[in-house]
Amino acid sequence: FAFAGDLWIAPSTGSDALRLTTHPGYEYLPKFSPDGRWIAFSAEYEGNLDVYVIPTGGGAPQRLTFHPLADRVAGWTRDGRIVFRSKRTSMVQIFDKLFVLSPSGGWPEELPLPSSGPMSFSPDGEKVAYNRVSGESRYWKRYRGGTQSFVSISGLKTGTYDEIPHTDASDHFPMWLGDA
Repeated sequence: FAFAGDLWIAPSTGSDALRLTTHPGYEYLPKFSPDGRWIAFSAEYEGNLDVYVIPTGGGAPQRLTFHPLADRVAGWTRDGRIVFRSKRTSMVQIFDKLFVLSPSGGWPEELPLPSSGPMSFSPDGEKVAYNRVSGESRYWKRYRGGTQSFVSISGLKTGTYDEIPHTDASDHFPMWLGDA
């Protein structure tokens, strides 16, 4: 979990929390790898937000992205790649796109979605449920404007697109329960 600008780890009982990071920069959005060996997170160590990875047991964070725009960790793929949101290739700078990246570094691969906010992969990894607009408007109670958030589902290999039926309410932070 993130607290006071640093990352911490604790057993599910909530006792004996261990501080993993101590850098004066702000760290947030920690996500465990599928095998539980790594934690990917975003940090502001050198003036902007980049993707880092650290072993679950602690150690020196390794920087994975070096782009001047913010890179925000969104999760992991089933095959152990880090998923992050960034505006780095967006034609309209208010929309994030999704990228995947190896925990050992390399060049990020852009996922074939026009834009994305918070997201979740289906259990088989073939689809992604996502908010097309980031969740920053979630604090606007009863917001009904053009960036109102709803859940879309896209087939990553098939290119299919569906929307979860929605009303005037905003729907944020999609997640899968089985195949639903």
